[in-house]
Amino acid sequence: MRQQQDWLQTPGYVHHKTLLRLTGIVKNFPGIRALDGVDFDLRSGEVHVLFGENGAGKSTIINIIAGTFAPDSGTYEFDGEQITGLTPITARQRGIQPVFQEFSLIPELTVVQNIFLGRELTRWGMLDNISMRAKTVEIIERLQFNLDPDAKVGGLSRACQQMVEIVKAMLKDVRILILDEPTASLTDAEAERLFTLVDQLRRDGVAIIYVSHRMKEIARLADRITVLRDGKRISTVKQSEVTDSELITLMTGREIGLLFPEIKQHPGRVVLEIDQISTAGGQVKNASIHARAGEIVGIAGLVGCGKSELIRAVYGLDNVTSGCIRYNGTVLPKISPRQSLQSGLCYFPSDRAREGLALTRSIRENGSMAALDEATFARNGLLRCHHEKTVIQAVMDQLHLRPPSIERQVGNLSGGNRQKVLLARGNTRPMTVFLFDEPTVGIDVGAKLEVYEMMRQLVDEGKTVILVSSELSEVMGLSNRIYVMHDGQVVAHIQREDFSEAAILAHFFPKHHHADLQVTA
Repeated sequence: MRQQQDWLQTPGYVHHKTLLRLTGIVKNFPGIRALDGVDFDLRSGEVHVLFGENGAGKSTIINIIAGTFAPDSGTYEFDGEQITGLTPITARQRGIQPVFQEFSLIPELTVVQNIFLGRELTRWGMLDNISMRAKTVEIIERLQFNLDPDAKVGGLSRACQQMVEIVKAMLKDVRILILDEPTASLTDAEAERLFTLVDQLRRDGVAIIYVSHRMKEIARLADRITVLRDGKRISTVKQSEVTDSELITLMTGREIGLLFPEIKQHPGRVVLEIDQISTAGGQVKNASIHARAGEIVGIAGLVGCGKSELIRAVYGLDNVTSGCIRYNGTVLPKISPRQSLQSGLCYFPSDRAREGLALTRSIRENGSMAALDEATFARNGLLRCHHEKTVIQAVMDQLHLRPPSIERQVGNLSGGNRQKVLLARGNTRPMTVFLFDEPTVGIDVGAKLEVYEMMRQLVDEGKTVILVSSELSEVMGLSNRIYVMHDGQVVAHIQREDFSEAAILAHFFPKHHHADLQVTA
């Protein structure tokens, strides 16, 4: 393949020519038509956003473009040539570089090893580790990512793993770059660097497919937007000619009112007290918060500030080295996930694929697995299959699973439907405290509203909700009170009547930095 600078400088190369054209694409999976006659075209030098609810077909279409799936019918043209039998390898050879929402990294390997996996450089029949590391460092420095090339990927934060995936995509010549929710785990500063990279690639003639549910990102980057709904292309519009509300109406088929529901919070007794706890890894330092029945308590701060680690420690996933946790006034002497579940604490992790779900098992099995010791599901050590199916089907109907079949494999679901399966566990046994870690990462506006509605119902029932989110608007829109964390410590406690972006952001960074922060909407 020619070097990127060569094809960009080839006489007659024209920006904005049609590089990719899909016509009448159909894709079926067991029990569902994921794409139904979809047309899509992509031009060099443009950012084309795919927009739609979870399950609309976005992931399927980018997997077809990347060679992961073959269409059942329809045509695929790349640079004027009709393509059949595309595979991920041949797609990459043509310059189609995907960065998927679910990472494809080997935890035991280093950053360099992951980036060159399957594309290793050799010299005299030996691995050329020096050249591979030098190339990795070059790309990292160009992207201005804070990433150690020699670190094992399994020990990196999700934000850093996202950076590794982006570096992988930039290793070879890029003609089409696919970015699937690329900022879901990035700080605002890191996201802005990514946007700058996208701008540069667009100027260089690279065609970019961008999947996002964040309206500010779409407004910032998009040239055109294709809206999908229920596997069909609804419309392709210019970003400059459509409003946010019009996009959401196209996406959902209905008008959406207020994004955040009105939640009447009536705080009662203190249910959970976290008193001066620190964790073994040092991510949490002498942190104290409390949460009452009938309220949502928000925890805000930058990625890596310790907010996720705090609720992981409460649930028993991270070791507490000092301080104590009181539940209903009683100190918990030893904390483990099993004890937390049995006590009525429910935790929803941010990384659904790695920590939350068994992707090769069915929706039914995933929904019930946290309650198999309950009499509803088992008796005398035997699973009550009929009861399990009845209960899980009712829960998934309440959460509007689409399509409603509970025997589908979770790995075949969209991000929003995976989150619904995870949420179902909170309804399969008696729960008092609900710990949400980034509950709306990678899900669409409609699915977000369903998550928010679940939180509203929990508060109405007098439950305790703790919400960790990197989206400041989400924390402000839902919470009764907000704790702000920085560098592992709780640095502020803000009451609802004092909520404002300025007041909260003042605690995200040292004072001389916070004025430059951009808020994720």
